[in-house]
Amino acid sequence: MERFRLPKIHLEPVPMPKGVEQMLQTAEHKLAHRPKLLALFKNCFPNTLETTTKLMEDGTTFIITGDIPAMWLRDSVEQVRHYLPFAKGDDELQKIIGGLIRRQMMYILKDPYANAFNEGPNDWHWDANDETGMSPWVWERKFELDSLCFPMQLAYLLWKETGKTDIFDENFRMAMRKTVDLWKVEQHHGENSTYTFMRRNCPAIDTLRNEGKGMPVNYTGMIWSGFRPSDDACDFHYHIPSNMFVVAVLRQMQEIARYVFRDELFVKEMAKLEEEIEHGIRLYGVVHHANYGPIYAYETDGFGNHCLMDDAGTPSLMSIPYIGYTSNDDPIYQNTRKFILSKENPYYYEGKVAKGIGSPHTPPDYVWHLALSMQGLTASSKEEMMEVIEMMEATDASTGYMHEGFHADDPSQFTRSWFAWSNSMFSMLIHRAMDQGLFDK
Repeated sequence: MERFRLPKIHLEPVPMPKGVEQMLQTAEHKLAHRPKLLALFKNCFPNTLETTTKLMEDGTTFIITGDIPAMWLRDSVEQVRHYLPFAKGDDELQKIIGGLIRRQMMYILKDPYANAFNEGPNDWHWDANDETGMSPWVWERKFELDSLCFPMQLAYLLWKETGKTDIFDENFRMAMRKTVDLWKVEQHHGENSTYTFMRRNCPAIDTLRNEGKGMPVNYTGMIWSGFRPSDDACDFHYHIPSNMFVVAVLRQMQEIARYVFRDELFVKEMAKLEEEIEHGIRLYGVVHHANYGPIYAYETDGFGNHCLMDDAGTPSLMSIPYIGYTSNDDPIYQNTRKFILSKENPYYYEGKVAKGIGSPHTPPDYVWHLALSMQGLTASSKEEMMEVIEMMEATDASTGYMHEGFHADDPSQFTRSWFAWSNSMFSMLIHRAMDQGLFDK
């Protein structure tokens, strides 16, 4: 079995945009009295541009996830999102992010079910023997509902930040159409979908059961997903955080369709889809917990089964305000937050040096820096935000960078030394804290 073909990708140094340079200079001043935190920020903030970004001859941008030579739709968005506040008036940054969006739309049009793509049609794959509709462009074809949401939201946020609409070309319009069509098919996965995925001789979380079709689901109005944002298989296939993400993104796509493409019929179609998913979330995705009251489930199947947990990858239950579904003060979110930051969440760990959310994707007792960043970004108080920052500052294992998971007792035991998404999320948190004056003397 061929797996992990890791060829070298040549990445030319990307000129550092002026907005990024200015932020690094600002940090020199604001973090001068915290030398380790400053060093971490100076490493992590430009990391995507310094190590993972390739400007293509066609004007698009290819961004690898780090230690794997492929571009994930989800990861590539989160790797640049912390640059958005600096995009207005910075032509170089707009070119990089706009080029990424154009490449993402190209990929969606090639295969909206795939989660990760190659630089070109080179036929490189995570596992050469995956049984699904592979193509030479596709690195991996795990259908993760969130993968289609991230590029659409990035385009919307860039538009709102800069006011420019040049990214909304014909390819973007067609990708929007293809995305909505797929979502409508996957509302009725068992009846209408042809998607299957099987991987042989692998851990159970890397493949779909039932001959690649996944476990049975009942109609709820929500959209079926094969895999979670961690790339692990869903247990019950209606992934609640991803369906919340679709609701938030459909609202944003309706704005694009109305004010850019002037397509009211498409707006009406998306509004109907949004309402159907929202109704499903409210009807099937809220569970009464004996200790916390009504909370959001992580997954359900529409037959009354659900799993109560949270995973470190975004979208997560922790990230509900971040993805734009509802505000931080939503009572059900607050109940859910208390649950997922307790030992009743099977993937919440507490150790000698850290406490936080991990994932079935990594060993027990491994807390993820991504989850800590998200906890800080969605914190209700400055005290909680600062507690998380200090925990992250103390758990880099003297590498100067963030990682995937690390042991809650011993940060020197960690996974993925080069994981640009984690560096970007940490940078976003530190920038947010600087804006809120947390480091002011």
